[in-house]
Formats: sequence, structure tokens, C-alpha cells
Amino acid sequence: MSDELKKGLEGVLVAESSLSFIDGDAGKLVYRGYDIEDLAREATFEEVVYLLWNGELPTREELSAFNESMAAERPVDDAVLDTVAALAEADEEPMAALRTLVSYLSAEDPEADADATDLDASTRKGRRITAKIPTVLAAFDRFRRGEDPVAPRDDLGHAANFLYMLTGEEPDAVAEETFDMALTLHADHGLNASTFTAMVIGSTMADVYSAVTGGVGALSGPLHGGANQDVMELLLEIDEAGEDPVEYVKRAREEREDWRVPGMGHRVYSVKDPRAVILEAKSEELGAASGDAKWYDMADAIESFFADQGLVEKGIAPNVDFYSGTVYYQLGIPVDMFTPIFAMSRVGGWLGHTLEYQAENRLIRPRARYTGEKDLDFPSIDER
Repeated sequence: MSDELKKGLEGVLVAESSLSFIDGDAGKLVYRGYDIEDLAREATFEEVVYLLWNGELPTREELSAFNESMAAERPVDDAVLDTVAALAEADEEPMAALRTLVSYLSAEDPEADADATDLDASTRKGRRITAKIPTVLAAFDRFRRGEDPVAPRDDLGHAANFLYMLTGEEPDAVAEETFDMALTLHADHGLNASTFTAMVIGSTMADVYSAVTGGVGALSGPLHGGANQDVMELLLEIDEAGEDPVEYVKRAREEREDWRVPGMGHRVYSVKDPRAVILEAKSEELGAASGDAKWYDMADAIESFFADQGLVEKGIAPNVDFYSGTVYYQLGIPVDMFTPIFAMSRVGGWLGHTLEYQAENRLIRPRARYTGEKDLDFPSIDER
């Protein structure tokens, strides 16, 4: 057994998986053998979830049945909505609210007590979680704005239904396609912190509600989720100050040596994140369609500055968050809902990895190197 210490488990192989492959040097992301560019442009989010959970793309009939089963699970009962309302009234942070709500959803699941070794039951529970998260998130945002929740529809896709429940209006084709694409791009990304958390919990043979709740908790940390919100808040701050984005970044970097532009750089990619490439194009498209391209222009100017400084060549390139924030903002989504939306998508990967690992389960149990004292004499309480 090796005693080599790998802080953060960097470079350590802990499992085998067929869900997603990342080539950080080439800027390549693959789900189940399919390039992310093809999936983002050709597949719906529901097709991608089916692919992640089942290992292959669905036929037309299989997709229709899967879509119907997902849509049928969208509604939540009044007790859940009462809890959503209470969290909104308490001014809970959206990710904290989601963490609570995912856990609470098990109370209305008819298979909540099914043994975790029953992977078919776990998959059905995972489908319910995936279908209901958009419902509770949209209701939470509406409650805190003093508006009644909008009931889900079964004639809209996953992406369109969420935007409809959030705004009360059916989205146009461009908004639906863009949001669906964003969900696909965030669905899985190897053993990131939240996915590994979900998998560790699953390795104890805990149920998938516990695993997803843990995933939400891990994603809420600022070193994992939240960079898309930070990017948008930075752009809003620059805009409010009426400053040139490049001059703002230059000054901030000069004044604070440790200051970093959010959304720049990635633990895995040494080049521009392939998901950022796709979302950059959608951000530009949305800006052109609305006649107000300032958010795209500001982000593009900052990226160009980094490229001119040679920083992109050093691996400080846009990751998925750098442009996703501008996309969500242009779709009318509140800034503090960006990370919950990340969770709404990544739940597909959390469940996929958890179920894959539980199929040939071994409890995940690493070691820590002990650095404390040994062989101390126990003193009586009067001698301490």
C-alpha cells in the first residue's frame, strides 16, 4: 500500500467509468463516446440523460416513453410546496433551499424505502428527482418574488418547462434551444467534487436521495459551483461603474495580486473549455437577437485581453462558467439561480455515476496520514 500523499486526490484513479471522458490538453469532452459538440447541437437534454443512465441513445419510441415518464413526475404535492414557500419566506439561499428540498422529496416517493441494491428502483427514484428539481426551483423563485408557483406542463420539454414555470410564459424557440443546450453541457464532467461526493455516499449503499443531496452540498461551495454567478456579478459591477472591462481587469490585477477573473482557468483543461466555445456562440447569438450584445462583448473583450497577454496559452482560458452566466442572464434567469440550474443539469451525471458504481460496489474508504502525537500518558482531570 503506497504512502504517497496526493492532496485533493489529484491524479489518483479511484474508479472506472464509461460515462464521460475529458482530454484537458485537447479541449475535448465526450459522453458515452459522443462528442459534446454533437450532443449539444443534435440531442435534447432528455436524450442525454437517457444516454448517461442507459449507456446508449434512445430510439424514437424509447425517447417518447422516457419523455412521458419524466413529464409525469414533474408535479409535487402541497406539502412540498408549503416547504418551498417556508424556505422562500425565510430568505434561504437558493442552493441551501435546494439541498433541503431534494432531501424532503423522498417523503413523497412511493419507493423511498426500496433497497439501494434494487438499481431499477433507484433509477426510478432518480427520474423523479430529476423531474421535480425544476418544479421546486421555479416555485422557490416565484414564492420569494411574491408570486404563485406555475404548475408544470407535460407538453413541454425539460428545458422549456422550467423556463415556463419560472416566468409564466412559454419560451420562444431560441430560448428553449439555448437553455436545453446549456443543460446538456453541464450534465456530466467526470469525477468532479460533487459527482465524487454523490458516488462516495452511494458507495455506502445509501439511497439516491442522500447521494443527490450530498452532490448539491458539494456544488454549493465556491471552489466548485458558483463561478457563473461570480462572472455575471463582475460584469454587472463593471457595467454599473461605466468602466471599460479590460481596464477594470488590468487595475484589479495590479491592485490585488491574488485577484482572479472568475470563469478563467480549470483544474482539468489546459486550453479553452469546449463547453465555453459552444456557450460563447450562444451568448453572441442571444445578444444579436435582442439588439443588446454588451454582455457578450464585455466577456469577449476580457477573453481577448487574456489571449493578448499570453495567459490563455498558459492554461488560463475560459471555462464553462465564463459564458454560461451571460447566457442565463440574457434568458432572464436571476443571478443567484445560476448554480441551482447547474445542479438541475448535473443531477443526470450524479445519478449516472452513483448507479454505475453501485452496480459493482466497493465502499470508498481512503486513508489519511497521521501527524499527531503518540504514546501520551493519560493525565487525571486535576493534572490537566
